[in-house]
Amino acid sequence: MKEKFPVGLIKSITRYPGSWLMLLVPLAYIIIFAYVPMYGIQLAFREVNPIGGITKGKFIGLENFRLFVSSFMFGRLLKNTILLSIYQLAAGFPLPIILAFCINEIRNIHARKIIQTITYAPYFISVIVLVSIMQMVFSPHTGIINNLVGFFGGEPVNFMGRPDSFRHFYVWSGVWQNMGYNAVIYIAALTGIDPALHEAAMADGASRWKRIIHVDLPGIIPTIVVLLILNCGRIMNLGFEKAYLMQNSMNSVVSEIIPTYVYKIGLLNNNYGFATAVGLFNSIINLVLIVGVNTLSKKYNQTSLW
Repeated sequence: MKEKFPVGLIKSITRYPGSWLMLLVPLAYIIIFAYVPMYGIQLAFREVNPIGGITKGKFIGLENFRLFVSSFMFGRLLKNTILLSIYQLAAGFPLPIILAFCINEIRNIHARKIIQTITYAPYFISVIVLVSIMQMVFSPHTGIINNLVGFFGGEPVNFMGRPDSFRHFYVWSGVWQNMGYNAVIYIAALTGIDPALHEAAMADGASRWKRIIHVDLPGIIPTIVVLLILNCGRIMNLGFEKAYLMQNSMNSVVSEIIPTYVYKIGLLNNNYGFATAVGLFNSIINLVLIVGVNTLSKKYNQTSLW
């Protein structure tokens, strides 16, 4: 007879201490780095008092939010962040799915492992190294691309300084770096599809393309929907490191996004209260997006995070 798991929490802890001890490290990590910093959110609603600490500053309500919304930078920051995020989602979300289907269709095990390793490897390149590679390759003086342009009689182009090129370099370098890593989740989901479904489809004369469309794709739809919801919830949460490293005086009109603005205002200009308000504004938008997308998905697709 299968043993029932204890209902009481105390009884469960005393009976399975090892399993609960394994939760201490990730639990401590979440508490220290996710919940404890929330104490500093009140800086968004106070004047910063360097001597008295976080709680001693004068309460000013929504003044920092009003200053941000009414500032001349608000429209540009919001536009740049949204356009870059949507571009990144549109380019970076479907390609790992396509790559997973392609790798899953390779019947030679050794070839499959080699291709998966090659596509997965760029994920381990740090952002600093990635931006440095782009700067060397596309340098107007020593870059290999401009050397080829000059060889054919063209004039050198400062690709990294052009405002119309920034989003393309940012997005497609990220797609190249993360596509193999993101495809792993879909490959794992594809391996969980019942082989009997493929056998039945083959018996009915379905081609490989038909089996991908009518067997594989429906089988991983729940995974796709969940990951889409999570990606929509992070649509405003672009990492500032890559944008900051790629930023220069020539492309700042499109490369200045909310995360880089928060870094400059908060850490470089020491305006902690205003920077906290801008960061909180950004997080609230993410919260609204993930709740809204999750609600729509639950209503129309019966798949959701909660």
